Amino acid sequence: QEEFLVEISGTTVTITCPFEDEDIKWDLSGRKVDTRERKFIIKDHDSTPANLSCSSGTRTRQLYLNARVCANCEELDALTVAGIVTADLLITLGVLILVYYFSKGRRARASAAGDSRPRGQKMQRPPPVPNPDYEPIRKGQREVYAGLEHRGI
Repeated sequence: QEEFLVEISGTTVTITCPFEDEDIKWDLSGRKVDTRERKFIIKDHDSTPANLSCSSGTRTRQLYLNARVCANCEELDALTVAGIVTADLLITLGVLILVYYFSKGRRARASAAGDSRPRGQKMQRPPPVPNPDYEPIRKGQREVYAGLEHRGI
C-alpha cells in the first residue's frame, strides 16, 4: 500500500504523492491545481479540512487532510525536550534537598535554644501544689476539718 507523506512546518503543509511518476495531477477540494510535481506545497494553510487527491495516468489516491497548523509555534526535537525535562527534574531535586537541610538545621537550633526540659507525653509538668487550706479529706484525718462545720449564730 502506497501512502502519502505529509510534513507540517509552521503554516506550511507539504504533501508528497505516493506515485513515482513525474506527471502528477493534483486536485484540492474539487479544484484542479496547476502543479505537476510530486510534492504539493500549501503555504499559509488555515487548518480547515480538505480533500486532496493526486493522480498519475489512471491511478488515483485520495487524502483527507485535517492538519492543525500554528503560526507562532516552535519545533523542538526529542533531544531538546529530554534536556528540558531533565533540567527541570534536577532543579526540583536541588530545591527539595535545600529545603530539607535548612529545615533540619532550624529544628536543631530551635531545640538547643529552647527550654532544657524534655517535651512529650511521658514528661509532663506536675500539677501545682494545692493550697493546704483546701486539702482533700482523708480517712482518719477528719479532726482537721471539725472546726469548719456550720455554726448557728
